[in-house]
Amino acid sequence: MRNRLGLIVAGAALAVMLAACEKDDMTGLPETDTTGTVQSAQQTTPASATTTGVTGGTSSAMAPEDKEFVSNAGMRGLSEVQMGNLALQRATNAEVKAFAQRMVTDHSNANAELAQLATTKGVALPTELEGEPEIGFEHLSTLSGAEFDTAYMQHVLADHQKDVSDFEKTSTSAQDADLKAWAAKTLPTLQQHLRLAREVAGKV
Repeated sequence: MRNRLGLIVAGAALAVMLAACEKDDMTGLPETDTTGTVQSAQQTTPASATTTGVTGGTSSAMAPEDKEFVSNAGMRGLSEVQMGNLALQRATNAEVKAFAQRMVTDHSNANAELAQLATTKGVALPTELEGEPEIGFEHLSTLSGAEFDTAYMQHVLADHQKDVSDFEKTSTSAQDADLKAWAAKTLPTLQQHLRLAREVAGKV
């Protein structure tokens, strides 16, 4: 009887030891959810969290010559609008005033197009006059009457001679295709301005 009881106790102890060993072996296995899908013990970073391969736009770097043209065109366009607004206030000749209004309208439209282009290319446009345009505007600000009319038309004539020359060059030689197309589109308007400026300047 004692031998039989001893066997029973020994068997129970062996069963407990086997159960403990099985539990230890299972602790290193991946966990499973209620659907039976194995979940990794190490969390991975979602693909959407990557910071490479996405630029946020389609802009590309422009050549230094193209960037310089954009900056200069922005400055001269800003100058034409500000001088035109000044002429609307101070000019006494009706044709000068009419010309100034066209400068404000046409160059405001061109400036808006250039600003949109510059934004897509990552180029900053000037927001205030500097250099020669600033000096020219300050000079006009000291004049009035017929003296203003004459000086304004001289400024506009000289500016548009340079504009037409620069836009002709850029419309054929710009490395950036979008800039080349914009220059070619804007050039005829500047050529019209130049012809009209010569006509009006000859009358004041």
